[in-house]
Amino acid sequence: MSDGNFNRALLPHTPYQSGLQTGKSLARMHALEAFKEYLQRFHPDLDEGHFLQQLEHFRQLLSLRLK
Repeated sequence: MSDGNFNRALLPHTPYQSGLQTGKSLARMHALEAFKEYLQRFHPDLDEGHFLQQLEHFRQLLSLRLK
């Protein structure tokens, strides 16, 4: 009969932290792709330098949010 204690070794392995990092990485990748598409569609007149500057600024903002 169980007394409420359990052995953690019997629990299934759940790599929560690595899954969380993978999810954040995928979210970052998809957000950057969506922002690139947004800039290309709604601001087609941006030159390459300004485009990259806007993309880098967005990447920095995203990194602050996805810590």
